[in-house]
Amino acid sequence: MIHKHKLRTENRGIGMTSQGTRDRLVQRLRDDGIKDERVLKAITQLPRHEFVDEALSSRAYENTALPIGQSQTISQPWIVARMTEALLDGGTPEKVLEVGTGSGYQAAILARLVPSVFTVERIDELLKLARRRFHSMRLNNIYVRYADGHLGWPSQAPFDGIMVTAAAQLVPEELLAQLGIGGLLVIPIESNGQQRLIAVRRTGEGFEESDLGAVVFVPMLSGLA
Repeated sequence: MIHKHKLRTENRGIGMTSQGTRDRLVQRLRDDGIKDERVLKAITQLPRHEFVDEALSSRAYENTALPIGQSQTISQPWIVARMTEALLDGGTPEKVLEVGTGSGYQAAILARLVPSVFTVERIDELLKLARRRFHSMRLNNIYVRYADGHLGWPSQAPFDGIMVTAAAQLVPEELLAQLGIGGLLVIPIESNGQQRLIAVRRTGEGFEESDLGAVVFVPMLSGLA
């Protein structure tokens, strides 16, 4: 099984999925304002085409979101980079919770940058695919859970960072409660038909919020699928 995966990776690592194509994407991200070289290096190293259907692999290094099934998408690379850069602002978190595993790409980027990534996903089929990708890439510092993302992962709290990859109407109280002192939560919030990326820092006195700009995400849903 591992041998077959390696062959597939090598065969797809040419042309539009080559290292040169990845490097050109990273240069576009740099030109568009991504400054953290640690994040850019992780994106250079990680094969995004392995996280999409093979029919879409030639588009994997376009700076655009792509469908991954179940009415979900793999986020635009610039968004992945911006959210990761924001989460690392002020230092490297030891323990990060991701809400919305999706394809697994964002968790895999984080796994190259922080010691431990805990990721939850409400769609079982997506989680199974992501788990197989993590295993094949030997990303042994990613821990997965099939659960409603609104609830987080209470037994593993507190977290130094929390990243939500779907748009909520409000920041879930359960996630705020699982954020450690000094920790940062990055989440898209939808209000009046517009989405904004919000960063919430927990301090000893409460929470400090900042606006990181306009974004577009699929909605954050409750329950399991």
